[in-house]
Amino acid sequence: MTFTLSSTAFTHGEAIPVRYTCDGEDVSPPLAWSDLPEGTASLVLIVDDPDAPDPKAPRMTWVHWLIYNLSTRLTELPEAVDEETLPNHTGQGLNDWKRTGYGGPCPPVGRHRYFHKLYALDVTLPDLGTPTKTKLEGAMQGHILGKAELMGTYEKSR
Repeated sequence: MTFTLSSTAFTHGEAIPVRYTCDGEDVSPPLAWSDLPEGTASLVLIVDDPDAPDPKAPRMTWVHWLIYNLSTRLTELPEAVDEETLPNHTGQGLNDWKRTGYGGPCPPVGRHRYFHKLYALDVTLPDLGTPTKTKLEGAMQGHILGKAELMGTYEKSR
């Protein structure tokens, strides 16, 4: 069995619907996962865009969403998850808009790729406050049992 991440809103490699972008309602898409690796104690979700600002000349990876200490009892996050609807003891990190929570695709130019990466960890992380992606990845080091990935694309219509 393979650890998987999927969405009813889009399939791997396909376009992310406008609803989940800055051109739409900018709500998080529904995500579901299955077949966690044995020994998984918590989950981390990182959503980022390695094509910023321009896919023809990327200069940075833009962070859209960071969640850590998701319970292994969960098998999904519903659409439009926010601070109030996340389970207790779930932490969020700072995205590149310098806030917590989901920030949908909003590319300035071209078609970008958005990677939704779910990590299975063998520990529950300590309270990291509102970490950056770098701090969160540092805390995860040596504890990753598996990774599931879902990639969607988006380009603004002009």
